[in-house]
Amino acid sequence: MTLWFKARRVQAALAPALLAFAVLVVVAHDQYVQLPSLLTARGNRVFLMQLVPLVVTSALAHSLAQAVTEIEAVAQRKIRNLDAALIAVVMLAAVAAALVTGGVSGSSEASMAGRNVLFLTGLMLMARTVNEQAATAVPVGWVLAVMFIGYRDFNRPWPWAVTLHPAGHLPTFGFCLLVFIAGIVAHTRFRRP
Repeated sequence: MTLWFKARRVQAALAPALLAFAVLVVVAHDQYVQLPSLLTARGNRVFLMQLVPLVVTSALAHSLAQAVTEIEAVAQRKIRNLDAALIAVVMLAAVAAALVTGGVSGSSEASMAGRNVLFLTGLMLMARTVNEQAATAVPVGWVLAVMFIGYRDFNRPWPWAVTLHPAGHLPTFGFCLLVFIAGIVAHTRFRRP
């Protein structure tokens, strides 16, 4: 278990990423930039909280990529289940940091960061089953697509741009949770080629 803990870079990568996520949510929860839109005449107001979940998803993708397949193939413990538990703990910590910050500051953007980290992690885990190198790129690509073509009109996101939906929108939260669960199932059940 100690070897798995060190191989997954929990102290070297995941803990600092979670700390950075929490600090960024606290410091920049209401900060935004105005970006040009590719589909509308007006610009898109993009909160920095759209980018902050990438800190966690990228660190998690890096951590999971550190697998030593030869050793893990003969391990007595179920490594994928340990990985799933690690992913769940990281998500719990990230969502808790976002919700606490959102509750204390009254910022819906901070709460959205927690929901979005669930969605983007689910995407990363599903992409990882197809191509491990795509694991980091898929969430980044999603965020960039949403930033530039996610709005149909000023401040009105398309239905597919779930990371832009309001924090209190329960169907979006349910969908993000389903994507995360699908990612966990894909991670534990399907082997990468």
